[in-house]
Amino acid sequence: MNFRVGHGYDVHRYAAGRKLILGGVDIPFGKGLMGHSDADVVVHAIMDSLLGAAAMGDIGQHFPDTDEKYKGADSLKLLGIVAELLRKNGYEISNVDATIVAQAPKLRPYINQMRINIAKAMGTDTSAVSIKATTEERLGFTGHLEGVAAHSVSLIYKAI
Repeated sequence: MNFRVGHGYDVHRYAAGRKLILGGVDIPFGKGLMGHSDADVVVHAIMDSLLGAAAMGDIGQHFPDTDEKYKGADSLKLLGIVAELLRKNGYEISNVDATIVAQAPKLRPYINQMRINIAKAMGTDTSAVSIKATTEERLGFTGHLEGVAAHSVSLIYKAI
């Protein structure tokens, strides 16, 4: 087996008048995240980790924010496209592990649904998806409620 590891990172600032979508879940909060698509920072980090593991570029290359067809796009649908691209190139997704960095809102009640949504989009079992959330103890831009960040690590493999 040929195993490959990828890392992804994404960040979006908070913006009034937008929905807060994380892991495909619409989370009640007074503001959402600014972005060309739905700005789902955790799904963006996961896509970048998968693409990075396969050495296939990044989401900006595949889904540029200069292309109007991605305006308001559902990031879970884009994740499905990434998963299919990997499979077409002989890769399978072993697992993904993502951490959302946000001072607020509290995300624990939504994490299981995020895992379900992400696994379904990737065509994997929920047991292959780990989502965690943490704060930065009121430090930095996430701690000052300026935005949300996410990190992801993924493991993919190809039979040799």
